Amino acid sequence: MNKKYSIKVIIAPLVLAIAIVVGILIGRFFNSGDQQKMLYIYPRADKISNVITYIEREYVDKIDKDKLAEEIIPKILAELDPHSQYLAASEFQKANEPLEGNFSGIGVQFNMLNDTLVVLQTIANGPSEKIGILPGDRILIVDGDTVAGKNVPSDSIVPRLKGPRGTEVRVGIQRKRVKKLLYFDIIRDNIPLYSMDIAYMIRPEIGYLKLNKFARNTYNEFTEGTIKLLKQGMKTMILDLRGNGGGYLDAAVRIVEQFLEEDKLIVYTEGHAQARQEYKTSKKGAFRDLDLTILIDEGSASASEILAGAIQDNDRGTIIGRRSFGKGLVQEQFMFSDGSAIRLTIARYYTPTGRCIQKPYNKGNEEDYYSDISNRFVHGELLEKDSIKFNDSLKYYTPAGKVVYGGGGIMPDVFVPFDTSDITNYLMDIRNSGLLYTYSLEYADAKRRELSKYNNYKEIYIYLEKQNVLQKFIDLVSKNNIAFKPKQFEISKMVLKVQLYSYIIRNIMDNEGYYPVIEQIDNTLLEAVDYIHSNAKKP
Repeated sequence: MNKKYSIKVIIAPLVLAIAIVVGILIGRFFNSGDQQKMLYIYPRADKISNVITYIEREYVDKIDKDKLAEEIIPKILAELDPHSQYLAASEFQKANEPLEGNFSGIGVQFNMLNDTLVVLQTIANGPSEKIGILPGDRILIVDGDTVAGKNVPSDSIVPRLKGPRGTEVRVGIQRKRVKKLLYFDIIRDNIPLYSMDIAYMIRPEIGYLKLNKFARNTYNEFTEGTIKLLKQGMKTMILDLRGNGGGYLDAAVRIVEQFLEEDKLIVYTEGHAQARQEYKTSKKGAFRDLDLTILIDEGSASASEILAGAIQDNDRGTIIGRRSFGKGLVQEQFMFSDGSAIRLTIARYYTPTGRCIQKPYNKGNEEDYYSDISNRFVHGELLEKDSIKFNDSLKYYTPAGKVVYGGGGIMPDVFVPFDTSDITNYLMDIRNSGLLYTYSLEYADAKRRELSKYNNYKEIYIYLEKQNVLQKFIDLVSKNNIAFKPKQFEISKMVLKVQLYSYIIRNIMDNEGYYPVIEQIDNTLLEAVDYIHSNAKKP
């Protein structure tokens, strides 16, 4: 018998016996009257469940024991760190769905317009496309119930369209130029969720690839996108991780591996009860000779920071943008039999040089933790690199001798401030009104047949210019009690036009049209392109 195990066998009963004796003695000491009852705790570790049972048995009103437990567990975890969390059974599938890469549904992309769900696109080879649902269709009825024109939020309609694969849902569709409602019986099927927004050549020899999360299919999507761009002549990649909140560690590790030589450290984890675990490359990466630039910002977190940190610490590429979020805690998932789960923080992530990715936090103060981003703006960090102060004790060196700093998040090699030069009160009033969104959707919907004739975004852009769409939009804004401000309009004119055009084109061409248009006002992306050109290898 294992010696360590035999000691546990001897000690455990003794500890339990002592706990019982102490409990009895305490009970005798305090139990001085008939009206006083004692809650005996055997053993101490079971205190919480004992309290809940006692409340259920003796409380003045009837209580739901399970409901009480559901409310208590999140409060306990909130006292540990900002990322340990409890997921009720009803939340668990919804929380995992974006990372799993697919769900079962009818296969449409949609927006809400005047309390009505409008189909923007049908998923290629999905159930809706196969049965004849078209862009511009309005879903008014789902399984006999009206879901339009009643201030019904989209998050209450979507669950009715989703469902187990192979099940049927009947929808009533309103289609332009068709007088009566059209009814379709749609058999739900698995619908892919993509983590790659776009992969296209932004300039000759420069490819641009944007990931919005690290999910089950991310590595395959990334590889396919990269190969496509290499065939188009890409020699330098801009990998955009801005706003990417992370996801599966494995996806990030596999992508990093493609850019490094064999046996290079990518990341390691370590915790109080967890021994150091290292993740290294197992082979030479297929893209190890490809020049790499990575874009990050304050919305880049977790797996995004692992990828950026590994590239930076291995002197493999250039990081451009602003300091990342600073989420470097490792969660382990523990499932309950009722389908709920606990995600408990068990370790921290460290970059190859030894930097801890996790930013500081105060236990139990989640609000302060998540307000850190707005605090960065107030303190000037998003606007001035010099406003960021580093402690020399957090200084680290890469193999090539480059200085990098710990303390939370990944600090880019090239800092690009948040651009406020063209932001005016007039622009903010328009944005906050929601008119940009609604007008672009209504315009695209009304002109869908005409706009769909064009082959690319450039042709649609030229069409919008000829139709003087920006002026028509400004006229609409004035009619909605937003006073026209000529000087502020001139300052914000380019931003307004590009945003309006890109939203309209996105409603027709999806991301293939949106990103090539919006890049005109993407300051960080344009800085990255200039940096690549200025540092191009000389022949």
